[in-house]
Amino acid sequence: MIRRSVLPSKLQHWMKTYPEAIAAAICALLTLVGWLALNGSWLGFGVWTLLAAYTIGGYDSAREGLETLWEERELDVDLLMIVAALGAAILGFWQQDYYLLVDGAVLILIFAVSGALESIAMHRTERNIRSLMELTPDTARLLQGHEERTVPTQTLQIGDRIRVKPGELFPTDGIVREGSSTINQTPITGESMPVEKTLGDEVFAGTINGRGALTVELHKSPESSLIQRVIQLVEQAKTTQPPSQQFLERFERGYARVIVFSAIALGTLPPLVLGWDWETTIYRMLIFLVVASPCALMASVMPTLLSGIARGARQGILFKDGAQLETIGKVRAIAFDKTGTLTTGQLQVSDIVPAANVEKAEVLQIAASLEAYSEHPLSQAILQAARAEEIPLLSAIEVRAEVGQGIVGSLEGKPVKLGKGSFALAEFSDIEPSLTTQSQHLETQGKTVIWVVRDRQILGLMAVVDRVRPHAADLLKVLQRRGVAFTAMLTGDNAATAQTVAQAVGVNAIYADLLPEDKVDVVRKLQRQYRTVVMVGDGVNDAPALAQASAGVAMGGAGSDIALETADIVLMADRLEKLEQAIYIGQKSQRIIRQNITLALTSIAVLMVANFFGEITLPVGVLGHEGSTLLVTLNGLRLLRRDNG
Repeated sequence: MIRRSVLPSKLQHWMKTYPEAIAAAICALLTLVGWLALNGSWLGFGVWTLLAAYTIGGYDSAREGLETLWEERELDVDLLMIVAALGAAILGFWQQDYYLLVDGAVLILIFAVSGALESIAMHRTERNIRSLMELTPDTARLLQGHEERTVPTQTLQIGDRIRVKPGELFPTDGIVREGSSTINQTPITGESMPVEKTLGDEVFAGTINGRGALTVELHKSPESSLIQRVIQLVEQAKTTQPPSQQFLERFERGYARVIVFSAIALGTLPPLVLGWDWETTIYRMLIFLVVASPCALMASVMPTLLSGIARGARQGILFKDGAQLETIGKVRAIAFDKTGTLTTGQLQVSDIVPAANVEKAEVLQIAASLEAYSEHPLSQAILQAARAEEIPLLSAIEVRAEVGQGIVGSLEGKPVKLGKGSFALAEFSDIEPSLTTQSQHLETQGKTVIWVVRDRQILGLMAVVDRVRPHAADLLKVLQRRGVAFTAMLTGDNAATAQTVAQAVGVNAIYADLLPEDKVDVVRKLQRQYRTVVMVGDGVNDAPALAQASAGVAMGGAGSDIALETADIVLMADRLEKLEQAIYIGQKSQRIIRQNITLALTSIAVLMVANFFGEITLPVGVLGHEGSTLLVTLNGLRLLRRDNG
């Protein structure tokens, strides 16, 4: 009983998913039966069977061709194939050579098989992308007080808390409020190693929880989660045609008209000029209609670009459309934002310089005890340093932040002040020379200096720095080998800080003290010189430059919402080295497209010359034409394969 219910459902799935393949299979069976019937002297049965093969195998092509002709007043290759097949059938009835019906049926069959194989190949590409939709569960465990109940994911709201147990998928994005665990982020970011998550860290829908149960608070609606944005953008990419495909479609319409007029000339002039008989002339004209059709040329671009988009999605690189896959493959210059792009955007304490007779641990303890009451990024860096050294914190009172200057308070009954030199040292006229020298030296390295003062005594100073991404310098060297001629860093920071980062990573030029509109001007300047310019950024202030660039690339992990929306390409993992992979996929797609176009044009030229000299039959012309179409399609799908590029 189970087998009887499963078989029809599988057949229904195939009929719904691959209707072209089923039509091609029936057409093949009918063509074979019709040919056997003609050989067995069952003429009537064979003719009707072959006509049925024409109808089933050519229905979709005829319908699409006639719709294009009626609605757009344009000819396309589908209609040309049908005309050629019907021409073979008419010629067969005219000459009473019914084997010509077999030639026409074979033409329709191979055309149908080629279309079915292309459809299966495209379905495979789309399946890789659609699998993203299955990454998020439909339900979530909502916490209400001490109770837990299962609710649909789409009913969750900002501020709700959910529980995710070990081994479960996260239903939406959120912030960890209780617990710690390792998270498998491979489905979303492409990272191969699990990532540690603890209090305050962000988790993404579709990732897989590891060993520990987590309580997660929603900070955005489920519809705004990273995975939902990915799905929306991928759907957009599938329906957006890149410039090369748009050009080929315009070319196809004009080319089809040229083919029709050429076919009319070839069907009338040779008997008058070259003395050919009319049967041979019409037969050669039909072969010309087949071999001159630009099917292989039309299949040269989109299978390749869709494969590139799917491959990028698997590796944590989201191309919003095929046009940007083309663009990044031609990149000549790249402009990088500094904070959060070339640097991690996470501050850390790099130096602690105590005054005479003061210990480093004391300077760090006093600073961290006061900064524990602040949410400033500098405060978090100092607290992290204190935790790393396992330094106990003191209780502070009367803590007050002075915006843009520093922070003051009282520890153990003594006033404490820390911040900029102009703020913390305002009451001091005599400062230890070695501290002043160290402060100046650290500032020239692009570090932020914080002075620590307690009860009118200078305890010392600390330096905080934004860490350069570990692989940034190696990435820029690799980009040069990929053909990137120029790299620049764009930042709103001062020149000293910018110079320090630039030396560490090795960019060709620095543009510092920039406002958002200044970054746009720099990108325009680079475009005038290098034409194809990529901008890489993560912040709100990068959005205008991302929009201006030939292709904008956003850091998906740390990027602001507006940067992610504006950018053309998103690096889902917060890993800059993914940029090199994006460029590689773009460059390889361009190589494959060039190969495909060369193969398509060469195939058309060879078959046309062979037909003129009478060296091929209609079935051979069909095989050559559809074979080249299939080859360029399969060549484009090579991008789905992982390699060591």
